[in-house]
Parts: sequence; structure tokens; C-alpha cells
Amino acid sequence: MVEFKFIEYGTDFGTRDMGKKLREKLLALIKKGEKVVLDFTGVNVVTNSFADECIAKLLLEMPLNDLKRCTTFHGLNPLAERSVLVALQRRYRFMQETANQTN
Repeated sequence: MVEFKFIEYGTDFGTRDMGKKLREKLLALIKKGEKVVLDFTGVNVVTNSFADECIAKLLLEMPLNDLKRCTTFHGLNPLAERSVLVALQRRYRFMQETANQTN
């Protein structure tokens, strides 16, 4: 297992630009094949936009089951946890609707 400590990049995450930057770093770790612990210990704010860009858009790279298998979360406060969950649900639902429209 390898830890990705968000605190090394700040305590408040609100922009898509930062989300994209950190998603690219996460994806590189995930592609190495080890389980990645997404450690949010010490992070105060995670907006829906950041969570979508950083975490939920990983679903564009891999199926949900693969994402679950190769990542785990640690240290999310309740508000940050909600943002991540909502972003994942929305992205997954959007991808399902898009797939249904093309079939």
C-alpha cells in the first residue's frame, strides 16, 4: 500500500485545476499496481468540484469496481466525505445515463 497525503498539497481544496493536478498524480500511483490510500487527515475543505475533478473523474479511466479495489479513503471529515460521495455518485450516474443514450 502507498499513501497519498493530501495535506502535503494544502488544507482546503476547492478548484478543478488543483483537482486535475492531483488526479494526474493519483493516476500515476494507481497505474503502478499498488493499493493507494487517499489520506485526507488534516484537510478541512473538499468541494464537490474538486472531488469530481480529482476523484470521480478517475471513473473515466477505470470501472468503479477497479477504483474500489485499488483505492481506499482515510481521514475524511464528514463534510469532505459527503463531497466525495456526492461527486462519485453524480459522475457514475452521468456515465450510466450517457452509456444508455448511446445504446
